[in-house]
Amino acid sequence: MKNRELTPREIVRELDAYIIGQEKAKKAVAIAMRNRWRRQHVRGSIKEDILPNNIILIGPTGIGKTEIARRLSNLAGAPFIKVEASKFTEVGYVGRDVESIIRDLTGIAVTMVKNERMAEVNSQALFLANERILDILLPSGETKHHSEQEEIIPRGDEKFNRTREKLRVMLENGEMEDRLIEITVNQGAMPMMQIFGPAGIEEMEMNLSEMLGSAFPHKKKIQKVTISEARKIFTQEEAQKLIDMETVVREAVQRVEETGIVFIDEIDKIASSGDQRGYGPDVSREGVQRDILPIVEGSNVQTKYGVVRTDHILFIAAGAFHATKPSDLIPELQGRFPIRVEMDSLGKDEFVKILKNPRNALLKQYTALLKTEKVELIFDDDAVEEIAQIAAEVNEKMENIGARRLHTILTTLLEEILYKVPDKDIREVHITREFVQARLQNIVRDRDLSRYIL
Repeated sequence: MKNRELTPREIVRELDAYIIGQEKAKKAVAIAMRNRWRRQHVRGSIKEDILPNNIILIGPTGIGKTEIARRLSNLAGAPFIKVEASKFTEVGYVGRDVESIIRDLTGIAVTMVKNERMAEVNSQALFLANERILDILLPSGETKHHSEQEEIIPRGDEKFNRTREKLRVMLENGEMEDRLIEITVNQGAMPMMQIFGPAGIEEMEMNLSEMLGSAFPHKKKIQKVTISEARKIFTQEEAQKLIDMETVVREAVQRVEETGIVFIDEIDKIASSGDQRGYGPDVSREGVQRDILPIVEGSNVQTKYGVVRTDHILFIAAGAFHATKPSDLIPELQGRFPIRVEMDSLGKDEFVKILKNPRNALLKQYTALLKTEKVELIFDDDAVEEIAQIAAEVNEKMENIGARRLHTILTTLLEEILYKVPDKDIREVHITREFVQARLQNIVRDRDLSRYIL
């Protein structure tokens, strides 16, 4: 995929379109990504010895840690999964085991590759879907009543062909989209079920579901749907038939092994300071670290798609490290994350840019939402400055949740407007500094109130 050939500078430029600041973090991940591309072009046995530069991003919530990892995976076209370290338990305890990360990542990769292959055969699948619709509209023969006698026009007859071509043209021109037809669809006989148990049971659950599912035949169900809906169903079914799932699985496993990205959030939650180790409810924190270690180090994980090697998966960990520090992780795990990046806190200036500059900026999102009501939403520059200032002040006084504070402030600011607009003849909404102050200053001044609202 050509996206993988982006230079570090180009990767940073792409990340700049969505993430404000955090230059050190962007540079670190860009180099790590380019090194993966470089490794794929290395010749000889040394290629296997080149390990990924795993990264720890350090900083409070809402400053872009997850967004950097997510955008990076999009740029690379790589399988990506985000997990919270605090959700996992040590082997022997009830809960999710760390190997499920790789199983889930592989499932994501299979879906990714499958969708790509289905997109490649979409035009062929669409043609076959339309043929199936034509078979329903005009079966093997058209029946006519003539003097109490039935005349059947067989398939291949000139009249049959003319009628079929006429129907085909009508389908292509979209003249029959709302017409109802009866189709037969497969209905799975097995209900969804989940097995709860100790760590490691997930694989057994998966295999059991597959075995039982294959033991029961699929039920057929007749549904009455529009031609438009039938085309979607048939196109999906035909695309499934056209792709080779064995090839899809092989490529998916290869992508996981060569380009997979695992983002482990809240890794600080499984770190324990020296005086806490071995005590209290978090006694298994170190155990979770030791379970994560083999996966990060490189091991073979059994999935329903086969064995997946983790040696060259890129791991990006992140945490606030308020109560702990990276050195509180076990030394072996620390050594597997050689790159540490302390991310910058966000202030007023950064908030102004976050509100206005990214492709998915919040102001652009709300403008697009109100545009659906034919309402133009306009923010004055000094209004944006005021919103950013309030966000910075609240973060300083209360819990620092970074850019996420902007979401809560804008929701509160625009609540009445979003509520009233559909019922009133409004064509333009102008947000001024005075409006922002009138709507938010009392809440900001009331510390207890802002704690709950902002």
